[in-house]
Amino acid sequence: MATIEVNPGVCGLSSVIHAVSDDEQTVTFTVETTCPHIRAMADAIPTVDGYQEAFGKLGDGEIYQAAHAHCKHPACPVPSAFVKVTEVACGLALPREVHMILRKED
Repeated sequence: MATIEVNPGVCGLSSVIHAVSDDEQTVTFTVETTCPHIRAMADAIPTVDGYQEAFGKLGDGEIYQAAHAHCKHPACPVPSAFVKVTEVACGLALPREVHMILRKED
C-alpha cells in the first residue's frame, strides 16, 4: 500500500489517500478527507488504471476527470496527489516527498 498525506493550504481541509494495487496496474483508493469536494471526487473513482493515469496526458485520466467534476478549486494539490500515490502503488515511481513552498514577496 502507498499512502500520501496532503495539507492543501489555507482551507485546512486535509486528505490522506491510500492506494493499493495487487497487479501493479489496477489501483484501489481509500480516502480520509475533511473536504466534501474531495470526498465526492474519491467516491467517483474507487479504482483506476494506474498506467493510464501515469502515462496519459494531463487532464485525460479518470482522476483529473473526477477532479474536474467535483473539485471546486483549480489550484487544489489533492488531484495531483492521487496521481503520485497511484504511480507509487503501481511501482512506477519511488515514494519521495513533494513540497510546495508558497511566499508572497514585497
